Amino acid sequence: MTSRSPWLVLKWVAIAVALALVLWGAGKFAAAGNLPMVILLGFLGLAILAIYATRRAVPMKYLFPGLVFLLALQVWPIVFTLMTSLTNYGDGHMETKEASVKYLVAQSVKEVPDAPRYTMSVGVAQGGDVTTSPLVLLLTDKAGKTYVGSTDGVKDLTDGVTKNDAGKITAATGYQVLTGREVNARSKDLSALAVPFEGGGIKPSGLSEAFVGKASLQYDAAADRIIDTATGKRYGPQHAQWVAEDGSGSLATGWVENVGLRNYTDALTNETLRNGFVKILIWNLIFPLISVLSTFLLGMAFALLFNDDRVRGKGLWRSLLILPYALPGFVTALVWRQMFNQDQQFGLINKTLHLNIDWLGDPTWAKVAILITNLWLGFPYMFLICTGALQAIPSDVKEAAKIDGASGMRTIRSIIMPLVLVAVGPLLVASYAFNFNNFALIYLLTSGGPFEGNQTQVGSTDLLITYAFRLAIGGVTPNYGFAAAISMFIFVIIAIISLQGFRQTARLEDVN
Repeated sequence: MTSRSPWLVLKWVAIAVALALVLWGAGKFAAAGNLPMVILLGFLGLAILAIYATRRAVPMKYLFPGLVFLLALQVWPIVFTLMTSLTNYGDGHMETKEASVKYLVAQSVKEVPDAPRYTMSVGVAQGGDVTTSPLVLLLTDKAGKTYVGSTDGVKDLTDGVTKNDAGKITAATGYQVLTGREVNARSKDLSALAVPFEGGGIKPSGLSEAFVGKASLQYDAAADRIIDTATGKRYGPQHAQWVAEDGSGSLATGWVENVGLRNYTDALTNETLRNGFVKILIWNLIFPLISVLSTFLLGMAFALLFNDDRVRGKGLWRSLLILPYALPGFVTALVWRQMFNQDQQFGLINKTLHLNIDWLGDPTWAKVAILITNLWLGFPYMFLICTGALQAIPSDVKEAAKIDGASGMRTIRSIIMPLVLVAVGPLLVASYAFNFNNFALIYLLTSGGPFEGNQTQVGSTDLLITYAFRLAIGGVTPNYGFAAAISMFIFVIIAIISLQGFRQTARLEDVN
């Protein structure tokens, strides 16, 4: 009993630390108003107690951590992506309807004569990132009273406030005051910030002052309309956007709403989107197939060559062959991009071979350039795994084939290849899945281009993943909902291909 006491103490300390982390996380989510996450963490805490505080459920003590990480890192991202794909979440549709009203009204604030002004400091919540966290205004009025203003409104600020001689707040409990350089770096965010206040708002004026202004937009809750008091226009809700009743346009900011399967049907039925989607999908299925076959065949050929006892210096040759795999892929992709330059002065390939091919500007040659680059990047990996598989084949098997009169090619085709595929078959399936989503190579080598015509959405070498990236981040008007739908297409396709691939490789077990 005595010898177990230190381990018992360590066990309860670990349980206490885990529960403290759960409680801390639940407090953070509760402060943010995220009730589902609070409930989920509460369930997690109870599960930790039920599993580790008793002597029961011994297998679950080992399975539980893996199960938690599986749910957090695999299942939840899939569920979240699916939920996002059922919404119109994107540029201009990132908040609730109520938040869009507050934002539009606050953004329409204009300074009025003789309106009060505040001495202003700019800050973020304590512990937040000064480069990305939401900004707040730390305000001091003429009477010396202090406030904090955010997109949620204005509230009194009294805890831990210190000011300089000019009345500007230099410190306050719960907030981090930004330096002048940090404020300048976020000047765009600051100019867009408006604090709702008494039917109008408070907006920054420069870096040290803020003014109270009057909003030109007013919200009529009874009629569910936004009214522009300057022009008399009325805007009503339509397709998650405030649209003018006279049809003259809409306001810039809408809200997030559930759109069901619209993102999926758009990808399959909208003529423009469908044509681009189908074109990308066909190339996306061909590219990893050719990549896997070419890299495997070349890697296998080298593995067979250097598995022959008659070859001298095999260690040196093997070391040289894996160099492309040892170098960072993004560096290699950028080097190949320069080598594919059409200008013979800068493009090594055209210069060496006396060609004048527009490798990256022609759709067909751009695809060829990608396949060549990926062959260079991928064959060392196949060479390594094939070498390992070849060395695991018993020598007496090959000797028996030789005694039976089998030729070298027949031995490779009927004996060596089936035995190698037993080991590398699942890795070929994984390699196909990797190349199906080979974002880095496409993005660094061609950026999805070249683009045909005047459109910049669908490139000739785009994969679905680069297309989704452009829709979500790279475009002028990011559309996260549609990009999430494309990501779900990727998930389903990869799942089906992988399932069939693993079923086929399972049959190879009979070779043993």
